[in-house]
This record gives sequence, structure tokens and C-alpha cells, in this order.
Amino acid sequence: MASTAPQIRSLYRRILRELPTHPSAHQKLSSPSMLQQRIRASFTTPTPKSSPNSKQHIDQFQQAEQFIQYIQAQRMYATLIERYNPGMGMSEEERVRLTARRVGMDLPPEFKAEEK
Repeated sequence: MASTAPQIRSLYRRILRELPTHPSAHQKLSSPSMLQQRIRASFTTPTPKSSPNSKQHIDQFQQAEQFIQYIQAQRMYATLIERYNPGMGMSEEERVRLTARRVGMDLPPEFKAEEK
């Protein structure tokens, strides 16, 4: 088990590194999220007596590796969506204003008066 402990610790750290870091509004900055607590519990709960090289341990290790690849891909997907769709979070008025600016125009003054 001593030889697999560094691998397990590394796997645990890689999972935590990939999790979102922005805390919710009602959560303190120092306290771990519920997801982090569940992941930690799954890594720290003792397993039934079996060898570290048993099929069950190998399957769990491979499943955790696959989960890491999945959350890395999800993070990359979110990054690419934000990069290639910059107007996704904008209001309709802001999108119209930026579209006009893109072609070298400003919105007419009466449009600005209607906004206010």
C-alpha cells in the first residue's frame, strides 16, 4: 500500500485541481465545498481487506483517471465556448451596440435616448 499511496494522493490532488474554484455566495472561502468533502471521504474511507493491486483497486484507479480526463475536457469546453461566443452573457442592447461598433458605426442618438 505504501507504493500506491503517492499515486492515490496525486490522483486526489489532480481531481481537486480540476474542480471549479469560485465559491458560492453562502460559503466561506476557507471551507471545502460539498463536492470536495465527498471526494475526500471517498479517498479516505477504508476499503475492505484486499491487496492494493487487486482488480477492484485497479478499476477504481482507472475510473478516477477517466473522471479527471472528463472534467479536464469539460473545463476546456467551457473555456472554448466563452472564447468563441463572447456575446453570450451580454444583454441585447450591448450586443447591438458592439455589432454596430464592429462595422465602424456608432448607434444613433435617438437609440441612446430610448435606453435611458
